[in-house]
Amino acid sequence: MKTNINNFNRNSVAVDEFFNNALFNKKKGYYSTKNPFGKKGDFVTAPNISDIFSEIIGIWIISTWEKLKKPRRINLVELGPGDGSMAKILIRTFKRFPEFYSSANFFLYEKSDLLIKIQKKKIKAKSNKVFWIKDFKKIKNGPVIFFGNEFFDAIPIKQFLTHKNHYFEKYFNTKEDDVKEFYKKAKNSEKIKLKSFKSLKGLNFIEYPKLGFQELDKIIKKITLLSGGILLIDYGYLQSQNLNTLQSIKRHKKTNIFKNPYEADITYLVNFNLLSEYFLKKHLKVKKIVTQKFFLEKMGIVERANILKKSMNKLQVNNLEKRLHRLLDREMMGDLFKVIFAFKSINDDILGFN
Repeated sequence: MKTNINNFNRNSVAVDEFFNNALFNKKKGYYSTKNPFGKKGDFVTAPNISDIFSEIIGIWIISTWEKLKKPRRINLVELGPGDGSMAKILIRTFKRFPEFYSSANFFLYEKSDLLIKIQKKKIKAKSNKVFWIKDFKKIKNGPVIFFGNEFFDAIPIKQFLTHKNHYFEKYFNTKEDDVKEFYKKAKNSEKIKLKSFKSLKGLNFIEYPKLGFQELDKIIKKITLLSGGILLIDYGYLQSQNLNTLQSIKRHKKTNIFKNPYEADITYLVNFNLLSEYFLKKHLKVKKIVTQKFFLEKMGIVERANILKKSMNKLQVNNLEKRLHRLLDREMMGDLFKVIFAFKSINDDILGFN
């Protein structure tokens, strides 16, 4: 790959445009044409690893409803439900708590028509309790809890190079066999926006989730209007770094991002400090960011596993322990994945963060 900071090619596309087209093009985009989840797909998420993960998220949602003083109506919105694995277990968990279940409306926010079909086949839920949405217009009454596992990392990002107070945006030219990088002087509005974030100061290379923040703006408006919050779990880092974290995954291995881009996932590591700063700018409260290991252990995942083991044979116990190890081990998902909760009009004493 060649990089040129001086010569911008008019056929080039910005990183987020390339990313967005590869994943979400309606005719040939990655999420429009295939089911990438599970062993037979390209990657595995926490809900695919063990049902116990989704059970814990369900218990956390119910506890947060209690912190809201058990409103008669609560709106739950899963952001990017994937293959429906988490939603299926959540509904099963919620049914064990009749008072909560009767008050809850469950919305699945999904843009891929293919994934909606896959989710509906897996969930088989009553139409008066579960709704598929592509915007948030139907969410009108009662507090709302948004939650997403590996949602934010799938939203395209922009990349910038900085040099002596100048900002240059990265573009790709994929028209040629040898893919080239080009840098074009960033718009002044983009420069002002980037400079407004303390968490981006001093960086020579910046990854900025402009489209992700646009998604969050819609969510924050609902939270501000109705009260509630948003829980995000994703892989990422806390301290801002000069790193290009853009990567492509196919059949559970990293691959060349430009080789068959419509057939592989494209993702990046989420900057959680930047995410927290954005929520604070929008006047939401933010709990201290914790690791997935910390959150799940505080929510009692080990105790829940021990209860399940009592009715399992030795083979099943070993299987559960391996799955739990993958979720919690610091060298696997335990530390790499972070958990953030931004909220309004809820008691600060939220489970899983203290």
